[in-house]
Amino acid sequence: MDQPYTLKDRGGETTVTDDVSRRTLLSKMVAAIGGLIAAGVGVPAIAYVVAPASKSGREDVWVPIGSTRQIELGTPTLFKAKIDRTTGWVTQTEETGVYVYTDNGRDYVALSNVCTHLGCRVRWVEDQQSFFCPCHNGVFSKTGKVLDGPPPKPLESFDVRVEGEQLEVHWDA
Repeated sequence: MDQPYTLKDRGGETTVTDDVSRRTLLSKMVAAIGGLIAAGVGVPAIAYVVAPASKSGREDVWVPIGSTRQIELGTPTLFKAKIDRTTGWVTQTEETGVYVYTDNGRDYVALSNVCTHLGCRVRWVEDQQSFFCPCHNGVFSKTGKVLDGPPPKPLESFDVRVEGEQLEVHWDA
């Protein structure tokens, strides 16, 4: 071991020794390495646990539903869409129906097939030129407006875009 030496600074004298034993040095090195390993494993583990729980589950998605060739002018056509919803660690695939119609082949209207009253499925009735909900006799126009019955608001509508001949609806997942 070296001899202690004295440093002088403004606050007075300080005695410093180089008295570090091999055991003390090794224990501090092992503690430092252990801390680095714990941080290396702990930070990703915490991120894995916390990140999915912090997701809101809301995501804007364009969902392909079918071809424009399937639509007859002036008649709503039912398409089935599969939507993946992720909340935390759980991803669920939901199948829903979307009615799409156009009068001119350029401007498309997309409506949910879920009644706004109690969530029953509506269907297009050709001879009545309206959507009908069999649960409580709700009736909706071709544009989704309530014509009769207890539904409190129009059918939900979706933004539509056409990519080539592929129809896509904007879905707030």
